[in-house]
Amino acid sequence: MPSLNEAALGGLAATVQTPGYDRAAVSAGIVHFGVGAFHRAHQAVFIDDLLARGFSDWAIRGVGVLEGDRAVRDALRAQDTLYTLITSSPDGTSAARVIGSIHEYLYAPDDPDAVQDRLADPATRIVSLTITEGGYGVDDATGAFDPRDPLTLRDREPGARSPASVLGYITAGLARRREAGIPAFAVMSCDNIQGNGHVARTAVLGFAERKDPDLAAWIAENAAFPNSMVDRITPVTTAETRASVLAEYGIEDRWPVHAESFAQWVLEDTFPSGRPPLQLVGVQMVDDVEPYELMKLRLLNASHQAMAYLGILAGEQWVHDVGRDPLFAGFLLDYMRLEAIPTLRPVPGIDLGAYCRELIDRFGNEAIRDTLARLAFDASERIPKFLLPVLRQQLETGGEIRRCALVLAAWSRFLEGRTENGEPTPIADQRAPELIEAARAEQAEPGAFLDYLPVFGDLGANARLRAAFIASRASLVARGARATISSVAEL
Repeated sequence: MPSLNEAALGGLAATVQTPGYDRAAVSAGIVHFGVGAFHRAHQAVFIDDLLARGFSDWAIRGVGVLEGDRAVRDALRAQDTLYTLITSSPDGTSAARVIGSIHEYLYAPDDPDAVQDRLADPATRIVSLTITEGGYGVDDATGAFDPRDPLTLRDREPGARSPASVLGYITAGLARRREAGIPAFAVMSCDNIQGNGHVARTAVLGFAERKDPDLAAWIAENAAFPNSMVDRITPVTTAETRASVLAEYGIEDRWPVHAESFAQWVLEDTFPSGRPPLQLVGVQMVDDVEPYELMKLRLLNASHQAMAYLGILAGEQWVHDVGRDPLFAGFLLDYMRLEAIPTLRPVPGIDLGAYCRELIDRFGNEAIRDTLARLAFDASERIPKFLLPVLRQQLETGGEIRRCALVLAAWSRFLEGRTENGEPTPIADQRAPELIEAARAEQAEPGAFLDYLPVFGDLGANARLRAAFIASRASLVARGARATISSVAEL
C-alpha cells in the first residue's frame, strides 16, 4: 500500500482523482489560518479546481498556531502537503480525490518570522480563516472585541514581540505591508458566523487599535473583509477514516478527510487587491451574502443544535440516525417552516421548501458517520449565533417559539451531565463550568438557566420565553425527549 506523497500519485488506483496540474509550477496567493477538516473539504477543493484550470498563482499557504497543529504539520510534511478527500452522497455512492492546493504549511511557533514574511509577500492577496466561531474574540451580546483566548491576550500585553495568535499575525503582517508600501490583503472569514466579514473586521481592528491606533486606521481604510457563507458537512478525521481510505482505495494517508458530496460557497465580491475567478468553479459571487448566510445558519446550523441535545438526551449517538427518525425529522421540518423561515429574507435562486427537504436528506447520510457530540461542541458560541437570532425575531413579531424553547431546555438538561439512560453527556465548551452551574440553578429556580448573561443577554428576561422554556424543561424531566417532541407536534 503506497504512503501518500508526490511520488506515489502515479501509482494510485484509476478511480482516485489526482491533481490535474503541475504542482511544481504553482505559487501561493492565499494564506490560510486554521487548516482543519472543513477547510480541506471546502475552500482548498475549490482552489484545487481553479489550479486545474490554469490559474496557477492562487495556491494556499496553510498556517497553524495552536499546539494541536503540530500533528497537522507532521502529517502534511510527510505527504508533500497532499491529502485524500472522500465525498459521500445520500444515495451511498462515494468518490476519492487527492487535493494538492496546499502549497506550503507552516507551524507558526517553529518560525514566526516566516509566517510574517508570507503575510507581507505582495503575492499574498487574501488571508482566509477557519478559526471557529470562538476564535474572533467578539462578544455576542455587545458586538465588541473582548478576547478571552490565551494567545490573543498574550499578544495584547505591552511589549509583546513575536505574535502568537491569529489576530497577532494578521496585524503584524499588515503592519509590514504598510511600512513597505504594499497594498493590504483581504481578510476572508470562512467561519459559520452571521456577518463573518464584519466580525473579522471588528476583531482585527480591535486588536490593532490596542497595538497601534495609526495602523488600525490604515487597516480600516485599506483592507477588505468580505462576508461569506460556506456549507459542507464535514466530520473530524478519525482512525476509522484513515482505515477506510486504506481499505477502500489503497492509500495510506495520515490525514484524510471525509465529507458529504454537497458543497456551497457564497462570497461577497469585495477584493480590492484581486481575487481568483472563483465563479468559474461554482462559487456564487454576490453583492449581498446575508440572505444566504441567514438561511444556512438558521436552517442547517440551528437544526444541528436541535438534533444534538434532544438526540443525545434520547440516547442517540449518530447524526444520521436522528436525521432518519420520522419523529426528529418532522420536528426539524416544523422548526424550519414555523420558526426559522419566517425570520428570513427572500434568498435569490433558492426554493426554501426544497432546501429544507434536502437538509433532511443530508442529515440522514449514513456514510458521513457524523456524531451528535461534534455538533454539541462549544454550544455557548454556536447557539447565540444560530438559534437565538431566530428566537429573538420571533418574540418581536409574536411568532411561534416552542421548538426554539425546547432546544434551550434540552441544552440545559444536557448540561446536567446525564442522558435519559444515565450515560454521561459529552460536554465540551469553553464556558463549561459556568454553564453547568447555571443549569444546576434550575433545581431551585425554574428558568434560572436563561439568566446566564454571556449567552442570553437580555433575551432571558422575556416572560414568554421563560414560560415556554420552563414548560419544555418540566416535560423533558417528567416524560423525556421523544414524548416532549411528540407533544409539541400535537399542539
